[in-house]
Amino acid sequence: MRCILSGEIKLMIMAGFDEIATQIKNYQEKGLRLFTSSSFQTHSTVLLHIISRIDKSIPVYFLNTGFHFPETMMYKNQITELFGLNTIAVKSATPKLMQVDENGRFLFTSDPDYCCYINKIQPLEPALNSFDVWINGVRADQNANRATFHVEEKTNHRAFRYHPMLQWTNQMIYAYIREHNIPKHPLDEKGYMSIGCEPCTRKISLEMLADERQARWYGMNKTECGLHTELIKQ
Repeated sequence: MRCILSGEIKLMIMAGFDEIATQIKNYQEKGLRLFTSSSFQTHSTVLLHIISRIDKSIPVYFLNTGFHFPETMMYKNQITELFGLNTIAVKSATPKLMQVDENGRFLFTSDPDYCCYINKIQPLEPALNSFDVWINGVRADQNANRATFHVEEKTNHRAFRYHPMLQWTNQMIYAYIREHNIPKHPLDEKGYMSIGCEPCTRKISLEMLADERQARWYGMNKTECGLHTELIKQ
């Protein structure tokens, strides 16, 4: 695969921004209500920065599971202030200390799928039933599941999914970050590439370089939290 020249990447980024801005304005002109969600990882900041340039009032939902790294919480606050975002934190209705199985073990160790369900899917459902468009930053190059997505996808809720970053590459993402001098998540330099909840995230290793999502739920045959499997209409 040939290396794309930096000038070409810049043109692709400019075209990508214009396309996103046009589509968001089209949705708004139709009277559709939009929101986005974010895990506040370094690569997530590109979509957040783009949204802040288009319409800072668009709500940004942050799923506060109670298990995030302290660095993620600080980074969320930093990016929210820097971009002037309308960030809304939501959390599970089930208290953290009650998220255990019959043996008293935290669900993230014994039933990670259900843990993700009560901490991520359920807390987001009110927004999915209140808004019309969920702006979602998944990219096709992140894993095989996401590579099958279309730019727009239905959910089993009122809102449909809009994937504006779907064809953006990792190269484009980090070129945008450099161009706009966006600060990186503090755990990046410590070897973390895909950052979620602390108990289910590990540092990247050489065998994971082809799929950074392998650093999540390592050894559990799981690479998605459910937001991009259960919240998409099959």
